[in-house]
This record gives sequence, structure tokens and C-alpha cells, in this order.
Amino acid sequence: MTRSAAAPRRNRTLAALAVGALTLAGLSACAPITAYSGFQAIDSDPKAVAVGTDTKSTVRAKLGSPSATSTFDPNLWFYVHQVKERVAFRRPHITSREITAIAFNKDSELVETVNNYTLKDGKVFAYNNRETPTRGREMTVLEQLLGSVGRGGMLPTEDDPGARPGDRR
Repeated sequence: MTRSAAAPRRNRTLAALAVGALTLAGLSACAPITAYSGFQAIDSDPKAVAVGTDTKSTVRAKLGSPSATSTFDPNLWFYVHQVKERVAFRRPHITSREITAIAFNKDSELVETVNNYTLKDGKVFAYNNRETPTRGREMTVLEQLLGSVGRGGMLPTEDDPGARPGDRR
């Protein structure tokens, strides 16, 4: 084979490799980004809490501080763990959620119940994202920049409270 015939084959091979590399780069950009939040059971499992034997102090020693406590009952602790995935510019969606609710007796502080909930047990709430309106009028950026044009100079006048007495302009 001559030298001139090998050059087009080499160019085709390089072009095919470049297209393959760009395709792999494009596909890797669409890989989901996973975020873990909340309680993560590394050394202990919330399911290992024994009803009737563990107390608040032993639960805190085993699992650590709760993710949240009930608003109306301080004897109800929640350990929440969830996983969110996000692909490119899309909104993140929750792929898994595990909630362990531990209820304590008011008097003896012993564990009464341990309930485990998953994403299937929960509801999706429609939050109200509206804001409380404030008085006044919102100005655009252009109105803010050009708002002082034609209202006078930058120097204070005599009737201006910031003017010095006897200052005449």
C-alpha cells in the first residue's frame, strides 16, 4: 500500500474516534447526580430500636439526634433519610425516602412504637409558592436608572433639608 492511500484511512479512523469520544462525553453529561440527605444509618439501624426497653437516652446514643421532632409532642422523634436524583437541567426528583417515627412514653421515656414509612406511604403536598404582597410599586431596572432624570440636579437646594444655611446657588 502506498503512503498516499494510508492517509485517508488514518483520517477516517481519527474522525471515528473523535465522534466516539464526543458521543461518550455527551452521554456522560446525562448521567444523574445523586444527593443523599438526612439521617444515614452507618453504624446502627433505626429498625434495631427495641420497643419497651430503649429510652430516649439509649436511642440518642444509638442513632444520634433526630432529624425532627413533632411540633406538638416532643416525645415523637423522626429520623428521615432521602435520596434525590437530578439529570442535567431538570428538576430533582426524590427516588427514595425512609422515615422512622419513634414515639416515647411521656412518663417513663420508654419507646412505645417504632413506625417505618417509605416514599409510597407519603403524599406529595402542593405548596403555595406565592409571596405576600407588599405596599408600593415595583420599578423596573430601567425606571430605577432613569427615574431621577429631569428631577433636578445632584446638589441640594435651599428648601432641601440637607442644605447649609446661607448657601446660595
